[in-house]
Amino acid sequence: MQIRLHIKDRLIWTKYLTVKNSVMTKIRITQIKSNIGSTKRQKNTLLALGIKKMNNPVEHEATPQILGMVEKLHHLVKVEEI
Repeated sequence: MQIRLHIKDRLIWTKYLTVKNSVMTKIRITQIKSNIGSTKRQKNTLLALGIKKMNNPVEHEATPQILGMVEKLHHLVKVEEI
């Protein structure tokens, strides 16, 4: 299932994954837009998530820390629940 974050849906989506977090939901994060023109902080967050190339997915457990990083990069990444 693909989940695209929109400003009004972000809070609902975060609460949904946090409730399911007790079973440690995994998410797949894929960079869909270039980070050219992004701030240094956003580039460092992409590296911290393990994203090195565009369209190269990485999988993480949906912890509050990872969800916070994804929320900051919602305009650059696509998130899918596994």
